[in-house]
Amino acid sequence: MSEFWLISAPGEKTCQQTWDHMMVATTRTNNLSTNHKFNIPDLKVGTLDVLVGLSDELAKLDGFVESVLKKVAQYMADVLEDSRDKVQENLLANGGMDLVTYITRFQWDMAKYPIKQSLKNISEIISKQVSQIDNDLKARASAYNNLKGNLQNLERKNAGSLLTRSLADIVKKEDFVIDSEYLITMLVVVPKTGYADWQKTYETLAEMVVPRSTNLLFEDQESGLFSVTLFRKALDDFRHKARENKFTMRDFQYNEEELKADKEEMTRLSTDKKKQFVRALGGPLVRWLKVNFSEAFIAWVHIKALRVFVESVLRYGLPVNFQAMLLQPTKKTMKKLREVLNELYKHLDSSAAGIIDSAMDIPGLNLSQQEYYPYVYYKIDCNLLDFKL
Repeated sequence: MSEFWLISAPGEKTCQQTWDHMMVATTRTNNLSTNHKFNIPDLKVGTLDVLVGLSDELAKLDGFVESVLKKVAQYMADVLEDSRDKVQENLLANGGMDLVTYITRFQWDMAKYPIKQSLKNISEIISKQVSQIDNDLKARASAYNNLKGNLQNLERKNAGSLLTRSLADIVKKEDFVIDSEYLITMLVVVPKTGYADWQKTYETLAEMVVPRSTNLLFEDQESGLFSVTLFRKALDDFRHKARENKFTMRDFQYNEEELKADKEEMTRLSTDKKKQFVRALGGPLVRWLKVNFSEAFIAWVHIKALRVFVESVLRYGLPVNFQAMLLQPTKKTMKKLREVLNELYKHLDSSAAGIIDSAMDIPGLNLSQQEYYPYVYYKIDCNLLDFKL
């Protein structure tokens, strides 16, 4: 991914001269950046008061849309799981265009954001559009995460400790005394280090324990699951004494219908999750994510264009006369490029001061709120989308 600097400077005799001077300054000694003209159409200016208020609103909207963009991208990575190497190839804009190409060849979308509308109306269109994407994403994420959580809980029950895991695939009907008025078979979890103690003591933990009734049904790395048969009226006393000897009784009674339902639920959830992944890999879910990532990204770049337009009018005054330019520096050239641009446009500090009342609260000129340079500057940081895979 890449970082871009979207800047503007006032037109000189022509906007082409502004462009030419920037190109000379940034390429005279060595190429400090790859540069592109950034085309912003003739938007409706409105009043100064509206522009000042809109400047603040656009800053907030910029941050909101960026956050939604990152959430959509991260959710795609979460859904694809083992196919996360395919995530970046799905993060495209405007019908399959890679993000860098879209930014460097930016054209205002007249159909989505009609320029006959006021700037405020255009910003509200973007806000409603991206808010809808955010709400839809929350609903889809909630449904998917609930399914995934239910499956993980069942998987833990099926593969966890003998103290908590499901016993549906471990016990059999013949392990139990069934339908007896007096006798009951219980299951006890015994640490492997306590096997000998269990065999020596289980018959004496309470009265009326059936002799030689214990069997090892299953064991994992830490414990074993033993059955034991006793009279029902001795159950409480046996439970108490077992706990004192660090043997843990499972609250389990054999019920064929419940065990069958447990197995079916596990199969159903596993099948549902697999279906979701199949859909995710080529179906509606990833299609939705791809489409809405594209929509959010396009909206984000249009917000950057709106911010440059508003800030340029506030800085440089009317009539509208500025050149928007997109610079793509490398990490090695960023510091030098900043120095060159500051030198090229340092005269704008004094000219801007003459146009704008110093008492006005304009975000672009408020040093305490954001980075300030003598030229209008906004960063488009596509590196934000290089999330952890």
